[in-house]
Amino acid sequence: MAKQGQTTDQGQTTNQGATNQGLEGLTVAAKLAADDAARTNTTGKTLPPVHLWNPPFCGDLDMRIASDGTWFYMGTPIGRPALVRLFSTILKREDGKHFLVTPVEKVGIRVDDAPFLAVEMQKQDEAQGRLLRFRTNVDDWVDCDAAHRLRFEAAADGGLTPYLHVRADLWAKVTRALYYDLVDMGEERVVDGRAMFGVVSAGEFFAMADAEQAREAR
Repeated sequence: MAKQGQTTDQGQTTNQGATNQGLEGLTVAAKLAADDAARTNTTGKTLPPVHLWNPPFCGDLDMRIASDGTWFYMGTPIGRPALVRLFSTILKREDGKHFLVTPVEKVGIRVDDAPFLAVEMQKQDEAQGRLLRFRTNVDDWVDCDAAHRLRFEAAADGGLTPYLHVRADLWAKVTRALYYDLVDMGEERVVDGRAMFGVVSAGEFFAMADAEQAREAR
């Protein structure tokens, strides 16, 4: 993917190797990792085991994931959904920073908010009650449950922004339209002696806000 960053006379770290090799080298590395995962995984899941890889850091790449889920390379949007999907499979988060990794190399990228966007939601009736399933902008389906939780953070406009845990400390921001759908199916429950407003999926209650504040907002 990239060579070790070099230091300029001004003491700044460059990513000359990453820039020179560009998308082509990164794409080849990601494709090899995906093919190897498909050959060796017998569970039907073909995501590369990035959580097992700890390669040396090879500098930062001029790649950014915008808050609307768009991937940019050197300031230009990556217009191939299949390529974005491929890169998303080798995405890893460590100490609050995001990287693209293979078994031998790791490069840093910028993420404005969350690396994924939850763009579609399905509601299914299961034995344990309602199950909410979310599709991300890279076509992963995630069941909202104890292992893939919803969290709600204060938004700049005074409302709330939901996030869904996708895998290994990687999150998807839930679109505003889906947030309104979650509010519509919300209910009140007592959590640790406090009345909370939230939504239920797979038998889990995901609190959005204090129930009284939620009533006033609605």
